[in-house]
Amino acid sequence: MVKSSTLILLLSCSFFFVKSQPLFSTNKYPLVDFRPPMDIKPPALSGSFGEIRGNHFHSGIDYRTNQKEGYPVYAIADGYVSRIKIENSGFGLALYLNHPNGFTSVYGHLQRFNPKITQQVEQLQYKKKSFQLDEFPLPTQIPVRKGDLIAYSGNRGSSGGPHLHFEIRDTKSEATVNPQLFGLEIADNIPPVIYSMYVYRLNNQPFNEFTPKQYYQVTGAGGKYRLQSVNTLHIGGEFGLGITVTDKHNGASGTNGVYAIQLEVDGKIVYTSALERFKFENSKAVNSHIDYPAYITTKRSIQKSFVDPGNPLQIYYNLVNNGRITFTDQATHDVKYTVTDSKGNESTLQFKVLSDPKAVIPTKELPAGLLFPYNQLNEFNNDGVKVSIPQGALYNDLNFVYATKPQPATNAFSVIHEVHNKLTPLHTALDLWIKADSSLTPYLDKALIVNTNRVSQGGSFENGYVKTKLRNFGSFFIAIDTLAPTIVPINISQGKSMKGISKMSFKIRDNLSGLKSFNGYIDGKWVLMEFDAKTSTLWHTFDYRTAAGKHTATIVAIDMKNNSKTMNIDFYR
Repeated sequence: MVKSSTLILLLSCSFFFVKSQPLFSTNKYPLVDFRPPMDIKPPALSGSFGEIRGNHFHSGIDYRTNQKEGYPVYAIADGYVSRIKIENSGFGLALYLNHPNGFTSVYGHLQRFNPKITQQVEQLQYKKKSFQLDEFPLPTQIPVRKGDLIAYSGNRGSSGGPHLHFEIRDTKSEATVNPQLFGLEIADNIPPVIYSMYVYRLNNQPFNEFTPKQYYQVTGAGGKYRLQSVNTLHIGGEFGLGITVTDKHNGASGTNGVYAIQLEVDGKIVYTSALERFKFENSKAVNSHIDYPAYITTKRSIQKSFVDPGNPLQIYYNLVNNGRITFTDQATHDVKYTVTDSKGNESTLQFKVLSDPKAVIPTKELPAGLLFPYNQLNEFNNDGVKVSIPQGALYNDLNFVYATKPQPATNAFSVIHEVHNKLTPLHTALDLWIKADSSLTPYLDKALIVNTNRVSQGGSFENGYVKTKLRNFGSFFIAIDTLAPTIVPINISQGKSMKGISKMSFKIRDNLSGLKSFNGYIDGKWVLMEFDAKTSTLWHTFDYRTAAGKHTATIVAIDMKNNSKTMNIDFYR
């Protein structure tokens, strides 16, 4: 509880600057060890570190590449290639370099590696007969010097357009660190923009979708902001605040996230969040950092200035009562937000709060449910379903609600089980068992769980139930997948001459459970097939292995329920 006469800073911290970039921790970072990973001038970002994304914080910075692929990517310092990762989604093609100063640089969404690395990667792919790789070379295998060409920028994996995703990680802890803390310059004298502010009437209750909140439009520019329609807020009872903000830098900037948000009451700091670094296992806690119900219903990212008790993020400093505030003196208090970007540019929002016991807004009565404490294992069982929520999965105590709806008319082998609702986030997965009806018996190996949008949640049959792990609450039922993937040729057909054509391409898709594997063969011998999940495109680039003459291409695709599709096409080179 924060009282006007006893507002105390419970946790002091050092606040100092690294080349105009504010740090709230005692960590220190080298400022001259690293060069930029690209030579595009001036450098511009389409995504900033810690930017709020769906279910995660952005783990690096995204360098713009003028909507083109193929720009040279360089080693930022001496070191060695410590990891080579190739995957259908995610970073697509990625390189990891370890450096002597204790940090690792990461380069994602690459178009291709340099010739030396490409040759070694291709040898591994043919040896393992797999497009996807996750290799950890020895320190002596692929050494690099600062400024060496290591790859070319691209758009592979889960990229939304051509760019270079770049990270710096602490090699020992594997935490990802804001690259702009290492002296990598991005021209920026533009302060963040503050759009709106919210008051949450917490009333000593856990935060959830029923927490009353009030919206206030913000006006201003040039780093100075105020509430548009009122300067003094009348508030009674315990409350918390939230804010919507963005940032830009000079030049061709995207609309990016901010670095730090600080809240003061009567000159005392009660909350600071600073996106200096975070661990990947905690990244999903972005859903606790923001007003998750608002994000799900409106896609608006409101950053709360109070911390849920089950939030594991270590980005918070100066917390007093976890940012929850209560005034009891019926006096007027000064409140100030300071929002900072990674270059140290700041914007402020100031207003007053009058402690008014008549201004209490009560929390609505919750629907009938079960109390699930956030800090323990919670289970729910009945004749048709079992739910197990592990400790650490909840950010707040939960009023758990369960219901059923009738079984859908098609491809359904259970009723719909409403496992709480989609407005409450989970940090880790829960276990769900749904009891199957007798009509599932002929299809036990094809069973899985889907949500009401018929999106697969995975799963397998076990002891009368179909079991899976859920990353989100929602409504689910049992379905089956008996259909094989589809393979559609793009530029190749039966008997076609492929002379002078560099590659053969296909579209490959699955209707429900998702692709498990794909393989290509020419004349019965495995060949490397590359895959782009964004476009569902599968291709093989011809090389010396396919000589002039007649050949038979074979494509085999298997989904997660082992439904298989094989296509054979004769062609000429």
